[in-house]
Amino acid sequence: MARALLVDLKSERGCPWEGWTPECVIRALEAVQKADSSRAPWVCIMCCRSLPAEREGEDKWPSVLRGLHCPERGREVVCAPSTAAALYAVKQKLDEKDVSRVRVLSPLPQRAALRVFVEQLFTSVYQFEFGDFPVNLEAGNLKQPPGDPSEFLPPLTGQERERIRKEIQTYLEGLPALKGELRILQSVLIPDDLFLHGFTTRTGGISSIPNLSSFNLFSSSRRRDPPAVVQENLRRLATVAGFDPQAYHSVKVNHASDVWVMGEAQPESYDGIVTDQTGVVIAAPGADCIPVLFADPVRKACGAAHSGWQGTLLGVSMATVRAMGAAFGCRAEDIRVVLGPSVGPCCFTLPQESAEQFHRIDPKCVRRLESPNPSVDIRRATRVLLEAGGILPQNIQDDSVLDPKQNLTLCTSCHPDLFYSHIRDGENFGTQIGFISIKE
Repeated sequence: MARALLVDLKSERGCPWEGWTPECVIRALEAVQKADSSRAPWVCIMCCRSLPAEREGEDKWPSVLRGLHCPERGREVVCAPSTAAALYAVKQKLDEKDVSRVRVLSPLPQRAALRVFVEQLFTSVYQFEFGDFPVNLEAGNLKQPPGDPSEFLPPLTGQERERIRKEIQTYLEGLPALKGELRILQSVLIPDDLFLHGFTTRTGGISSIPNLSSFNLFSSSRRRDPPAVVQENLRRLATVAGFDPQAYHSVKVNHASDVWVMGEAQPESYDGIVTDQTGVVIAAPGADCIPVLFADPVRKACGAAHSGWQGTLLGVSMATVRAMGAAFGCRAEDIRVVLGPSVGPCCFTLPQESAEQFHRIDPKCVRRLESPNPSVDIRRATRVLLEAGGILPQNIQDDSVLDPKQNLTLCTSCHPDLFYSHIRDGENFGTQIGFISIKE
């Protein structure tokens, strides 16, 4: 597995590299590389200092940095005015090179703080190993005591951790949006005088990893987008849409049909949420699976559900309708349902055994049933089940809408510029959401 060496030359108390010569630092780095059994293919030297590099070029850098910066030999210098900015730039380089294992050499006094920065800007996809920076650069002395001395350092105080969190938040808030402006798709079926709602696309966020760029709204231990970046994307959505990000609640997907009625005990996992509380924003993710929104303008209640192929078969959409009825007295004929962007039958197949279950719902849900992997239409299956449960056909919006300006149920796999898609992008995919709230 490819590995990187990150040399932290930052210091909270001045710049320890000011008196060094490029030659002595290069000798030390080459010795470290030679001693590294992984033969680190890339070395990144990180320091925190405001530099005029973008305006005046690298010739204005301090001489020690100019000498260290040598991309053709696998050495790059990252300079930025703060630790958050510098480490995020390092992260972007690691992502570009698809490197996850990082050995960090840093001065002991600042290592505890650096660990907290790493915790907040990286996920467990990355593996960090911390070690001492060579004390005697001139001699190239690389001997280090066994173990990591930082393990015996006192942990940072809550105040220090909060300072780091705010530094990261301030830095991320200042980043420019990528891939265009933030765009929200809305349905005319949901009355906008009573409900705030929408479906996000992939533009206008700060996620920089190609498959997650740019408005990814989900983080996990298996992906490279950290919670801090997703939270900043959510903050930008809240600003544009007009809701409080602290009042945001998303389903905890388990690909089943469990529904949480807000105000009752919250299950560990569920694919649907319903509420009659004003100002609360509920959401369902989707990246091929259907984000489904429910609105009852009579009882002033709403719901959101995540409907993948398994959840569709288990009836998650009607489970959400029934939960709205049981909790808030909603009638099926009053509820309006909108199916968001999701994979279409043009791009989605299942093994024949699973496809047969959709065929039993409606033969039109399956194409080429005789093939080993028939095409399956989970949207049509959702409509059929909703209508069977009492939802009026005219109160369901899906890809049957003929007006292209009103059709929100676009195929996520067919529109890479607009949406994320697990089927198209593989395991490291991004996520968009459908959200809804009752206006106060």
